[in-house]
Amino acid sequence: MDTMFHLQTLLIIAAGAIATYLTRVGGYIFITRMKRIPPRAEAALNAVPAAVLTTLVAPAAVTGGLDVSLTMAVAFFAGLRVSLLPMLGIGWIVVMTLRHLIG
Repeated sequence: MDTMFHLQTLLIIAAGAIATYLTRVGGYIFITRMKRIPPRAEAALNAVPAAVLTTLVAPAAVTGGLDVSLTMAVAFFAGLRVSLLPMLGIGWIVVMTLRHLIG
């Protein structure tokens, strides 16, 4: 490996950057041209944060191991009772404890 990056890797990064840019610009143009957002479009836009969070959390919960899965479950239930910062602290304590005990 003479170079730090292969051409294929650079092309994948460039394609991802272009797709992200076009998606953001397209969404902005689409929304600004509407006089009023239809209820179905508004419902779809309201569902985006949950969908993004699911795509980030689900793979880690499934493939992360027992410590990660248990920590996510504890953090979920803690999040129902406490605010964000204490929930993160609880999750951190649980995952560190489980990693120490399980290995």
